[in-house]
Amino acid sequence: MNDALKTLVNLLELETLEETLFRGQSQDLGFPQLYGGQVLGQALAAAARTVEPDRLPHSQHGYFLRPGDPHRPVVYQVDNVRDGRGFTTRRVTAIQKGRPIFFCSASFQLREPGFTHQLTMPDVQSPESLIEEGNVKHERFPGHPIEFLHLDNNPTPAAPAGRGLWFRIKGELPDDPALHRHLLSYSSDFNLLTTGLIPHGVKFRDPQLRIASLDHALWLHEDTRIDEWLFYSIDSPWAGSARGLARGSIFDRHGRLVASTAQEGLTRYPQA
Repeated sequence: MNDALKTLVNLLELETLEETLFRGQSQDLGFPQLYGGQVLGQALAAAARTVEPDRLPHSQHGYFLRPGDPHRPVVYQVDNVRDGRGFTTRRVTAIQKGRPIFFCSASFQLREPGFTHQLTMPDVQSPESLIEEGNVKHERFPGHPIEFLHLDNNPTPAAPAGRGLWFRIKGELPDDPALHRHLLSYSSDFNLLTTGLIPHGVKFRDPQLRIASLDHALWLHEDTRIDEWLFYSIDSPWAGSARGLARGSIFDRHGRLVASTAQEGLTRYPQA
């Protein structure tokens, strides 16, 4: 495991302060505030620390309350809401400087069989062929193991805005389904909200833009490996009132729908 990957995995290795109280370190990715995916992933990891290991997370619903400070640790308070026969529910509050910056509910389930159907994955080129051709935007954060391959085509042309991209965490992770789900929660926040900017010609780095996640929903459908390429199909069906809505479907390279996301965020711009 390389150093960048170790640093990311260590973000989810929370310090136990009390039975339901945990502390996580922070990482500065160069954003104006703490990256929202960090608190998503750490909150899910904190909740999991209070749940039997045979129950895996299947959904997470959170609200971002205040901008987080990427230079300070985050404390996570877990409330044991319910322990049922098949499902376990937890509520997690993320705290900095004595004030909540985020809270979420997370649900865990024992494995059981049931009906199956899924959305079909868009027909796109493999990541290997895109890299070989060299005509795709290959994006990495400096010193960070996540990488993206941005496709030019809109995988959902009926939507006002859409994008498709391959992503993975580069390096080899252990065979721990819970860890991969926590890291998928962490990664699910990338590229969602900015999809709604596409029809308006505004860039994420525009100094006049105020953009921030307000809420985030994640449904984890299947076990997957986040150290292998996953395809993120994102569309933004609506924007208005200085807010934008984005939805995403995450597929593995075999076409299995492994997760779904939805997010609303602030997209305030002076000339809008």
